[in-house]
Amino acid sequence: MSTHPDANDDFSDAPKPRQIRLNIPSRFYLLPGSAILLGLTLGFVRGSRTASLRFLAENVHHAPTTVQGWYFYNKTKNYRVIMGGLKEAGVEAVKLGTTAAGWVCFEEGMGRVGEKVPWAGEFKEVVAGTGTGAVFALAYRLPRKAATRAVVLGIMVGCAMRGLRWSQEHLRSHAQARAAELEAAAAEGRAEVVEDIKQVSKTISK
Repeated sequence: MSTHPDANDDFSDAPKPRQIRLNIPSRFYLLPGSAILLGLTLGFVRGSRTASLRFLAENVHHAPTTVQGWYFYNKTKNYRVIMGGLKEAGVEAVKLGTTAAGWVCFEEGMGRVGEKVPWAGEFKEVVAGTGTGAVFALAYRLPRKAATRAVVLGIMVGCAMRGLRWSQEHLRSHAQARAAELEAAAAEGRAEVVEDIKQVSKTISK
């Protein structure tokens, strides 16, 4: 049995399907994911405690007098506590997740703007903190005074994050300059600096 010689050429020349790869930065899902987990935990604890106190207050004058009555009393109380905790956990998760997503969106948006307007990218953390404070105030329906405090706190956090980024960039540039000096010295034949080059290279890679 023989095959036509052009058949294999047709299969080899057939275009291969393109592979689609998405490169999602880690902060896009780490920060909102952590906020959602925190909201679930805080919401469940707060909601279950509130539901327990509410149930006790509503039934303080209707305490059961039989063993069967106490059984259904505790069963109903546990049901109310679990449902109240789950409901509040969902609400808190949505609020904190939305707030964290707002930080990521503001920061990424200012980063994109900074590609065209260089000075805008230098203050992306401050803008992200201000916008996140406003989103937090809207999500929790804070009064005007508390909302102002939330925005001011967001600005302070943004300034702190900007300072940390500046420190990181300064240390990295200093380490790179030091590595260049050591490499130049090693190229001149100074073998005693080889160990220093390895240490600086490890520092830059971190």
